[in-house]
Amino acid sequence: METKQLITFKTAAEYLNFTKTAKILKFAQSSVTAQIKALENELDSPLFERLGKRLYLTETGRQFKKYADQILALTEEAQQVTRGLEEPSGTLVIGAQESQCTYRLPTILKAFKDQFPQVKLIFKPAHSDDLAKEKLMDGTLDIAFIMDVSKPKDPLNVETLLQDNMKLVAAPDHPLHSKNEITPKDLEDETLLLTETGCSYRTILEKSLIEADVHPTNKFEFVSIEAIKQCVIAGLGVAILPEMVVEKDIQEGSIKEMYWTADTPVFYTQIAWHKDKFMTIPLEAFIDLTRKILQTS
Repeated sequence: METKQLITFKTAAEYLNFTKTAKILKFAQSSVTAQIKALENELDSPLFERLGKRLYLTETGRQFKKYADQILALTEEAQQVTRGLEEPSGTLVIGAQESQCTYRLPTILKAFKDQFPQVKLIFKPAHSDDLAKEKLMDGTLDIAFIMDVSKPKDPLNVETLLQDNMKLVAAPDHPLHSKNEITPKDLEDETLLLTETGCSYRTILEKSLIEADVHPTNKFEFVSIEAIKQCVIAGLGVAILPEMVVEKDIQEGSIKEMYWTADTPVFYTQIAWHKDKFMTIPLEAFIDLTRKILQTS
């Protein structure tokens, strides 16, 4: 098998679209099809299957992608050594929620780019922790930042970096601020400003309400956590958000915290990667740099 074929397979496995793969690699689509077919013949097993109009990896394809990733990473490192390159290059694909991208990653990225200017960083949205884990499992992401409770880690390596506090917040003039404590029952008739389904802290909030037999009917769902914060400031409703998102606004007085009595688990910012992931020099360095910056912040 040739390196060109592995690159074509890796790209096709990530986008699940031969037309898009051909456009990205600047090949004719017939060339992409021929390269995949040659690989399948050599492996004596199909790598893709088409169900209706959609393309999927077969089980062989999913397993082979792990080895293709490792072979390509080793090839890249070998080329760097033989060329006498001192600076590693390549690409890291990182998944993170908006809150992490906005409040946690800029310092890490600046330090990483200073150390590895030739490494390309690609960000892909991971609006929920489950989505991030799914993309780590299928190889779409090299690494992901997640905010979740502590859970079993297999088959991912999940490393806890720091604890995150959640804040129940509303505009300063919201009527609920007249109460010393907020119970789930107090939220029954309130407008809840929520992140997308699958977000860990939305799940915990809704679980607390269900356990208290509280079923609010006024819910607004947002993709953007910053949009939620601005709606809180505007007095549209109540939200539960990570402290890092609202800390400055609470200090400035544009948002006010309420004391939430429900028993909720502790959340952590975690960094995760597949346990079978081939650890390139840039990937190892990114994880180590993240540890140093976040665990000392």
